[in-house]
Amino acid sequence: MPADLAVIGLGHLGLPLAQAAVTAGIETIGYDTGPSPCGGALSAADIRRMSAAGFRATTNPAELGRVRTAVICAPTPLGPDRAPDLSAVGNAARALAARLRPHTTVILESAAYPGATEEFLRPVLEQGSGLRAGRDFHLAYSPSRLDPGNRTHGYSNTPKVIGGLTPACTESAAAFYARLTDKVVRARGPREAETVQLLETNYRHVNIALVNEMAVLCHDLGVDLWDVIRCAETKPYGFHAFRPGPGVGGHGVPVDPNYLPHTSRTPGHPLRMVGLAQEINNRMPQYVIQRCATLLNEHGKSARGARVLLLGVTYKPDLADQQGSPAHEIASRLIDLGAQLSYHDPYVADWRVRDQPVPRADSLYEAAANADLTILLQHHRTYDLQGLAVKAQLLLDTRGASPAGAAHRL
Repeated sequence: MPADLAVIGLGHLGLPLAQAAVTAGIETIGYDTGPSPCGGALSAADIRRMSAAGFRATTNPAELGRVRTAVICAPTPLGPDRAPDLSAVGNAARALAARLRPHTTVILESAAYPGATEEFLRPVLEQGSGLRAGRDFHLAYSPSRLDPGNRTHGYSNTPKVIGGLTPACTESAAAFYARLTDKVVRARGPREAETVQLLETNYRHVNIALVNEMAVLCHDLGVDLWDVIRCAETKPYGFHAFRPGPGVGGHGVPVDPNYLPHTSRTPGHPLRMVGLAQEINNRMPQYVIQRCATLLNEHGKSARGARVLLLGVTYKPDLADQQGSPAHEIASRLIDLGAQLSYHDPYVADWRVRDQPVPRADSLYEAAANADLTILLQHHRTYDLQGLAVKAQLLLDTRGASPAGAAHRL
């Protein structure tokens, strides 16, 4: 049965896009060759509602040849060389190219370096289909702006940036996204649209790095950083509040042009701020460990043999997604110190570190009372931090979410 839209890649990008499309009344199929194409990004109830509205997930590539629009949402993690790995995008493109029809609109949403749409995706599609982008089919890039768990900004009220290979490509992609969002912003071309995502991601990491450095400085000076931020964010211009934490998680990774393919580099002009920001943010798990060891020592205890409870092991509050969560590195370092770990997370039923299961606390307050140290790594809405502070022998709050004076803050 033909569909208006094929979402290729049913992960953290593809499933929410498919959900938005189905909600807008667009006949949608989802294509993925993974073992569990609908797992992770949405709840089982969300998937059931989508299916009831006509959404179909398929592993049959033949169905890609009967759609008007195809959006590639394949994952692009950083490889060992710290360059985006586009192999999944290539596989998706080859599956689509073999069945690509004239006048189809193809859009890439996967995170990619500036130039990837034209230099990587376009040749794969053209060689596999015998069609020419910009003449026989439309090709565009649109950076994903998903903020998982955000209850204020979703697909409909978040502007969508579009950059097409030609003006006609841009307009075709814009016409599709206009069915999902209130505002479409047209970039000059694919490279500009790709660089929008680069700028937005790096902006986040650089500002988190700044406030993480401030956290270390303020602790050494005996200054309450959280009160500083509270006051600073009252400034009506020139300041946007970021808050420190035990590390930076998520699917959006900072990209330094030094790691891009040579055709996309800017010779002699690396983004030094990005590299430094990543270095600072990567140090935060170790800083958390140092604070833990110091707190235990101040209370006459050693990290070796200490009972340590980790609260919240996901990368964002009130979500099950663990992508890039600093909890794994922090847990691993605590194990190296000889600590006895347990964890609690209402969204994670089973958690493993170094392929070994970490015991899950069934009774939160009882576990906090028995632990020598409780560390809040993620502030889920269900956590009563005032109550936890009363029950816990020692509480380190890495998110600044506890009431002032109730816990030791990062």
